[in-house]
Amino acid sequence: MNIFHKGPPSKKAQIQLEALREAVAKELEKKRRLGHYYVVYQEGKIVCIGEDAPKEWKE
Repeated sequence: MNIFHKGPPSKKAQIQLEALREAVAKELEKKRRLGHYYVVYQEGKIVCIGEDAPKEWKE
């Protein structure tokens, strides 16, 4: 199901998006401080970031 919305997001959607961004930033900072790696999707690939990140990612 694809839903396309033309125009700027609603005020409610903007508030929700900002809350999600803040929560993710907080969690990534926590992982960084604890020395844990995290997994993201970049340029069509799964990438592990952090000092203890595995060298290879097996799906």
